[in-house]
Amino acid sequence: MENKDDLHILGQTIKLGKSETVTFEVAKLHTRNTLEVPIIIERSKKPGPTVLITAGIHGDEINGVEIVRQIIAKGINKPKIGTTICVPVINVFGFLNMDREFPDGRDLNRVFPGTNNGSLASRVAYFVMTEIVPHVDFAMDFHTGGADRFNSAQVRIEKDDPKLEELAHVFGAPFIYYSKNLNKSFRNACSIAGVPLLLFEGGKSFNIDSNITNTGVNGAKRILNHFGMLNSKFKVSEPKEKPIVIEDSKWLRAKFSGMFKPTVKINSYVTKDDILGNITDPYGTFNHFVKAPNSGYIFNVNESPIIYQGDAIFHISTALKDDKSTVTESV
Repeated sequence: MENKDDLHILGQTIKLGKSETVTFEVAKLHTRNTLEVPIIIERSKKPGPTVLITAGIHGDEINGVEIVRQIIAKGINKPKIGTTICVPVINVFGFLNMDREFPDGRDLNRVFPGTNNGSLASRVAYFVMTEIVPHVDFAMDFHTGGADRFNSAQVRIEKDDPKLEELAHVFGAPFIYYSKNLNKSFRNACSIAGVPLLLFEGGKSFNIDSNITNTGVNGAKRILNHFGMLNSKFKVSEPKEKPIVIEDSKWLRAKFSGMFKPTVKINSYVTKDDILGNITDPYGTFNHFVKAPNSGYIFNVNESPIIYQGDAIFHISTALKDDKSTVTESV
């Protein structure tokens, strides 16, 4: 007789109290080598919630992968009750090639829930949504900023979702950013499936930042502790400061091409007309100071030394929760 507490993934049965690593065969390479995605499953002897922890949807977002790696390496994923499912690298193709996308040129985070007979990226999305997500009560997905844009540690949720808002405060990142679920994203697909998901953003591509990884790991510990799943050997510290909730924001774009040097620090609060950085040319004949269009928090900075006109260089808040004032100044 089948036990209702048994977990069935990829034809394998994982019972309470067991640890298993199962693999999903993504595809065979043109060399006929098999490419697989490891899925690390840890189950307590006591039933409880099932939490999914993922990273590497974009293959160049190494910082997120490092957060999940640390969660596994430190044994944080071994629950006191319930089950954790960790997938450190969903887009293993992109991770191998140090590329954001799949070999077919598709962004995995724009093809969910996927199809069983679609593109390679779509098939991986379909596997995640049919083999893993149906077992899950809650998910955390770890990302980083794209290209040279460095994101403050932040949790992204949709506005007017009290359950996710509560969990975002439990996680304890410096910022909570109201962000709509993008069509065909993993977050949106989980929402439709009834699985609440916290999306963590922090750092930039091709980079591991210890402050960002510490924030991500500590946030995951707080969430597991909130669900009663964290092993008692791990200490949980409260965030140093209450998260700042950003209701609205704007991107500040470069008015000129040139050599770019930001002077404001990430996470800083600036006032209107504060100097945030400058754009120069290689010949010493041009120097443009970039000024804050409004007062707010700087929670993304472009760290590329060379920029082009129209490039996003700063992300600044324009409205905070419980702050009724709004910003209308043009950039």
